[in-house]
Amino acid sequence: MPVRNLFILVAAVLLLTTSLCYGEEEKAQVRLLFSGGPDGGTFQYFSNGISTRLTKNISYLQVRNQSSAGSVENIRRVNRGMADFGIVYAGDAYLARNGRLLNDPTVYNNTYLLAHLYDAPAHLLTTKNSGIKTPADLTGRKVAIGGAGSGAAASAERYFRTLGIWSQIHTLFIGYSAAATKLQKSEIDAMWVLAGIPNASIIQATTGTVPMRLIDTWEPGVKVGLFEKNPFYRRVVIPAGTYNGIDADCVTFGDAAFWVAGKQVKETATYDALADIYSSEGLAYMERVKSTARSMSPSTALKNITIPLHSGAIKFWSEQGLEIPDVNTVTE
Repeated sequence: MPVRNLFILVAAVLLLTTSLCYGEEEKAQVRLLFSGGPDGGTFQYFSNGISTRLTKNISYLQVRNQSSAGSVENIRRVNRGMADFGIVYAGDAYLARNGRLLNDPTVYNNTYLLAHLYDAPAHLLTTKNSGIKTPADLTGRKVAIGGAGSGAAASAERYFRTLGIWSQIHTLFIGYSAAATKLQKSEIDAMWVLAGIPNASIIQATTGTVPMRLIDTWEPGVKVGLFEKNPFYRRVVIPAGTYNGIDADCVTFGDAAFWVAGKQVKETATYDALADIYSSEGLAYMERVKSTARSMSPSTALKNITIPLHSGAIKFWSEQGLEIPDVNTVTE
C-alpha cells in the first residue's frame, strides 16, 4: 500500500476513534446531589420534585435528593462541593457570601444562583390565650424556631437578637410539625416558621382545638433597624383568612427561597436543568408537587437576587430576555 494511502487510512481511523470517544463522553452520566430540607418541609418537596423530573427527562443527568437541616446547611454543603444543588434563603446566601452568618465568618463564595423559587414570610404563631401580642412579650417564654442549621432558626436568631430579647427567650430547635403539635398541647408558648404561604404546619396548628394568633413582626423590626442592616427582607402581609381562625391581616417580613448550584456544576447541566423545570410542562409539574410553586415563573426568576448567577443561569435567562442584575445591590 502506498505511503500516502496508508496515511489517509490511519487518519480516518483516528478520526473515527475520536468521534466515537467524544460521543461516549457526551452520553456519560452526570451524577448530582441535591440538598433539600427536613422531611415533610417545603424545601424537601421542591428538591425531591426537581431531582425526580431532571433524572427522568434529561438523559445524561442522575440527580439524587438528600434531606438536610435546611438553608444554612445547604449553603455549606454546596459551597464545599458536598452537594451540587441546594435550596437556600436569599438572606442566608447574602450573609454567607459576605462572611456575616451568625457565629461563622467564613466567606461562602462557591455558591451560585439558578433561580428564585418562592417568597417565604415569617410566621410567629401563638395561642390567643397566651397573653403574647408583640414579639417583646416572648420574654421568658418557650419558642420553637425550627431545626438547628435551618434558615428558620437563623432568621429567628437574627430577628430576636436585633430586638434585644434573644437571650431572654427559651428557644427550642425542633421542626415545624412537632412545634405545631406542642403548641396545640400548650407545651410551648409560640412557634416561628419561615416558609411560603399557606404553610402546612401553621395549618396544622390552626385547625386544632386551641385558637391561635399570628403576631405582627414588621414594625418592631423597623424600629430597631433590622431591615436596614438586612436589605434582602421585604414587607409582607399574610391576608386574613389564610389560616383558620386568623381573622386579621398579619404584617410581617419575608425572605425568598433560591435554587442554587456549586461552581463545580457544568454550565450545560445547569442550563438544561433550568430549561426543563421552567418549561410550561415543568412549571405545571412543580405546582402538582407543591402548591407553593404556583409563584414560579420566568418573570420572577431573578427577583430579590442577592448572589451572582451560575454561568448556565446567565446563559439561560439571557436567552429568555431577562436582564442579569447587578448583585452588588439587592434587586427588587
